[in-house]
Amino acid sequence: MIGVLALQGDVREHLAALTAAGATARQVRRPEELAEVAGLVIPGGESTTMSKLTIVFGLLEPLRERVRAGMPVYGTCAGMIMLADKILDGRDDQETIGGIDMIVRRNAFGRQNESFEAEVDIDGIDGGPVEGVFIRAPWVESVGGGAEVLATFDGHTVAVRQGNVLATSFHPELTGDHRVHQLFVEIVLRA
Repeated sequence: MIGVLALQGDVREHLAALTAAGATARQVRRPEELAEVAGLVIPGGESTTMSKLTIVFGLLEPLRERVRAGMPVYGTCAGMIMLADKILDGRDDQETIGGIDMIVRRNAFGRQNESFEAEVDIDGIDGGPVEGVFIRAPWVESVGGGAEVLATFDGHTVAVRQGNVLATSFHPELTGDHRVHQLFVEIVLRA
């Protein structure tokens, strides 16, 4: 069972992509629901809102504990920001879950009207590049020794992995190509 954090963002699309990748998926809004899943997807959306809602719903500390304990997590766009150990251009009160030794810059590729799609080659995913949908997307400024860069675009890191934690700047759930979600399902199965 893989959960999708259902506080804000493109929850339905991730549920559909996980199901297409062979997983059983459900929404997670409360700590007791988090306790029932083997892995979690943190969707795109708005990272400052997501940060506040994890606190309001009592999920921030349980999420941090599960990630520290090795639960597989996959974050897209705002989810990548939530998994960063440090954020640039964030609000002073913005919290993250952490899990990947990286510094992420919010909205690095530009505003909403500068959103774009591009092909991205990802290490560990066969069959050619995936279509990346970049919507007010972050990029990774730097990674620490424990994090592995899986993909770059235009000279910027856009996909990373550290142990059981995976993150992309872009939204593969919007394309119909479920290979990134399949990679995550495999991470969950191995864990």
